[in-house]
Amino acid sequence: MSELAWPLSVPVLSDGTVTLRAHTPADLDAMLETATDPEMVRWTSVPNPYDRSHAKRFLSDVVAAGWDSGAHLMWAIEVLDENGHSRFAGDVAVRGRGVSDIGFSLHPEARGQGVMTAAVRLAVQHCFDSGFSEAVQWKAHVGNLASLRVAHACGFRLIAEVPSLLFERGRAIDGWLGVLTFGDLMFARQPWRGREVLDVRTRSGRDLVLREATLDDVPRLAEALSDAETQRWLVDMPRDEAGTRTAVARWWWRAATGQVATWVVADAGTDDALGEICVMDLHGLDPTSGEIGYALHPDARGHGVLRAALPAVLDHSFSPAGLRRRRITAAAAEGNEASLAILRGAGFVPTGRQTAAEPLGDGTYADLHELELLR
Repeated sequence: MSELAWPLSVPVLSDGTVTLRAHTPADLDAMLETATDPEMVRWTSVPNPYDRSHAKRFLSDVVAAGWDSGAHLMWAIEVLDENGHSRFAGDVAVRGRGVSDIGFSLHPEARGQGVMTAAVRLAVQHCFDSGFSEAVQWKAHVGNLASLRVAHACGFRLIAEVPSLLFERGRAIDGWLGVLTFGDLMFARQPWRGREVLDVRTRSGRDLVLREATLDDVPRLAEALSDAETQRWLVDMPRDEAGTRTAVARWWWRAATGQVATWVVADAGTDDALGEICVMDLHGLDPTSGEIGYALHPDARGHGVLRAALPAVLDHSFSPAGLRRRRITAAAAEGNEASLAILRGAGFVPTGRQTAAEPLGDGTYADLHELELLR
C-alpha cells in the first residue's frame, strides 16, 4: 500500500457520477444519519444506539487504521445532489487481503439510484487491479433485499443461503453468500426473474397488477398460504407469518439466481395481495421449460383472478422479451377440480397421470394429473 498516512493514502476513484474518496470530518453528520437509519440497524451490526462519538471513533479507529495497516480499505461515497453540490452518500469497504470481504452502507437519500452498484464496482476493480484482492466475498442477512440487488447487479456469483454464516450482536445469523473473482465481468450474470410488472383485468373489469413480493405482503400471503384449502392441496406451504417471511426471502433469492419467477397478484387499486403465481424449475434439465404454480387468498377465489393472471404469466413465459420458454408444465391432484379447470381454461392439455404420487394435507396420497402447454 502507499507509504503515505491516511487520508493521503486513499486513492480517489470515479466513474464520472459516483466518486470514492477519503472520509473527512464534514461527513460526520451524514454518517450519523446513515448509521441510525432503521434499515441499517436492522441489517447490520452497527452499534445501537449510535451517536456522533461513535462516528468519530469509527473514522480514527477503523477507517484510518485500516488504511494505515493495509488490512482493509474503506472509502466515502460521494455524489452530486440536484443542485450540483457534492454530498456524502455512504461507505464501501473491502476487508482482508487475498480473499477479501466487502461491506457497504448507503445514506437513505441516495437509495434506489444505482449509487451503491457503481461504488462496489469501483472499489472491487481497484482491489483487483492493485493486487489487494484475488476474490471478494459478499455476505448479507437472509432477507436483505437491497444488498442482494447490489450483489446481483455487480455480477457476484450467488452461491447459497448458508446457515449461521454471520455472527452479530451475540448470535449466529443465516446469510447469503456470493463471490467475485479476478477477471469476472461486474454485471448481472442472469436476469432477475419476476421483476417485470404485468397489468391485467378480470372479465368483471377488476384491474390487477402482478409484481414482486414485498415484506408488506406477508400478512395477506400468510393468510393465503396457511388457509385450509391451500394446505389441503399444497403440503409444503408455510403455516404462519414467520414461515411466509422466510418464503418471500427465498423467492427473492431464487429470482436473483434465475431459478424461479414469482409474482404477487395484487388489486391495482388497493395493492392488497390476492395470491401468488410462479414459474418454477427454470434451471431444470430442459432449459426451455418451466412449471406453473399458484395459490389464492380465500377472499379472492371465485372472482376470476387466476383466470386473468395465468394467461398474462403464460404470455410473459413464452415471450422472447420474457422468460423465453418453449414449454410450460403444470400438475394438480385428483379432486382439485378448481385448479384443473383453470389450467384447462388456459389451454393446458393432459399428458399423463401418476398413481398416488401427490401427498395431501390429511396424510393421504392422490393421483397426480400432469398437463402441458407449448409455445
